[in-house]
Amino acid sequence: MRRILYIEDDPASRLLVRKLLTPAGFEVVDATDGIDGIKKAQRGSFDLILVDIAIPGLDGYEVTLRLRSLPSLKDVPIIAVTAEGSRNTSLSVGCTGFMQKPINARTFVDVVESYLGGKREGLNAEESGEHLRQQSQRIVGHLEQKVAELSQANERLIELDQARKEFYRNISHELSTPMTPIVGYAKLLLDEELGTLTPAQQKALRSLSQCVDRLRGLIDNLLDVTGLETGKLKFHSSPLDLLQVLREAEQETLELRRKKSQTLIEDIPGAAAFPLRGDGPRLGRALSQLLENASKFSPSGGRIGLLVQPFGSGVEIIVADEGAGIAEPYRERIFEPFFQIDGTPTRAQGGTGVGLALVRGVARGHGGDISFSPNPITIGGVEFKGAVFRLELPGPDATSRPPAAP
Repeated sequence: MRRILYIEDDPASRLLVRKLLTPAGFEVVDATDGIDGIKKAQRGSFDLILVDIAIPGLDGYEVTLRLRSLPSLKDVPIIAVTAEGSRNTSLSVGCTGFMQKPINARTFVDVVESYLGGKREGLNAEESGEHLRQQSQRIVGHLEQKVAELSQANERLIELDQARKEFYRNISHELSTPMTPIVGYAKLLLDEELGTLTPAQQKALRSLSQCVDRLRGLIDNLLDVTGLETGKLKFHSSPLDLLQVLREAEQETLELRRKKSQTLIEDIPGAAAFPLRGDGPRLGRALSQLLENASKFSPSGGRIGLLVQPFGSGVEIIVADEGAGIAEPYRERIFEPFFQIDGTPTRAQGGTGVGLALVRGVARGHGGDISFSPNPITIGGVEFKGAVFRLELPGPDATSRPPAAP
């Protein structure tokens, strides 16, 4: 079946052409604007292309010039079908023929057949050159307009992005302020500093305290990631006990693993031997985030791997899980602030989408980095085929780079 691409923004015109050509044995593929038409022409194989001149974005003249630059369309007839365009300009930019709207339903199929059969319209060299010159001037003017529009849009996006960062930072700060007394009073009650508690009250307060701690962690993550984006987050450098940082991160995420009956498989025998400098609390929160993610995305009863090994003059910390892994298109985007593969309110896993952005920011703030590896890894004799994250930290003598935006 012969295929025809029709580039036209008017639905009524597309419907008419389809009704006329389909019974005659043609397959008609529609494109609603110039960019869409070019993409479909590049991807598909067509016997003839119909293009309206007055279409959004790139007009029909510009589309024809682009199509004629494609080797695969060098000999494909391109017919201008328009009520507003110029026949001479259409032919000058590479159209094979020109059809005036409104379409004549009685003769339309025969005209299309004639162009498929070899009919060509043309201009002499002098006429063609003059019309090409005029069209080039119009294209330059069009491009100048588009560049100006894009520049304005880009400036506006930069302003909106900065406003978004400041908003998240301000709202996180406002949420953080009342959390301090809430955490304090919850601890006073649990420690029975304000009176003896019944077992039921203790159970309720423990649940409350856990929720408060989680909420505070989310707020702290928002504060840090917006601080990284705005360049306002500062890192403190002091000698680090990596083994202690790891143990604290394991303890912080222990309850989540218990709830899902998960096992932590670790291989960190030399962790205490690595001399590191950095911001211990923030590095600990980054490791907790990796362990928390591994637990969230691993099945109940599954295993989570933690490996520490030398990396150059520094150390590499690997966290692996038994989840479904991460599809290739998302492997870089997962480190963007607020990006989630499933961002719907009904997603299976919670969170705000800032965890991995924070981990990357902390890693880079220490002169290191984090990456996702698609390759399985064996830790403690167990092969992990899910997500594998590699956190690299330099040794104390390495030149540290300033914190980068996540």
